[in-house]
Amino acid sequence: MAAITSDLATNLVPAAVALVALTIMSLVALRGWRDWIQLKRDELAAGHGAQHDAAVPHAGSRIEIADLKERLRKLEAIAAGVDL
Repeated sequence: MAAITSDLATNLVPAAVALVALTIMSLVALRGWRDWIQLKRDELAAGHGAQHDAAVPHAGSRIEIADLKERLRKLEAIAAGVDL
C-alpha cells in the first residue's frame, strides 16, 4: 500500500508544479495581450484625433485616383480599338 501512495505523490507533485507554471504563463500572456490591445486602441484614437488639411488628400486616396485614371485610360483605349 505504501508503494501506491508514494507513486501517487511522485506523480502529483510534478503535475501540480506544471499546472501552476502553466497558469502563471497564461496570466502573463493574457496581461501582455490586453496591454497590446490597449496600445493599438490608443494608436487608433491618436490617429483619428489628428487634424489634417482637407485640401490635401491622403496618400491612399491619391493612389486610388491614379489607379482609376489608369483603368479609365485602358478602357478608353479598348473602346477605341487601340492595342496597348
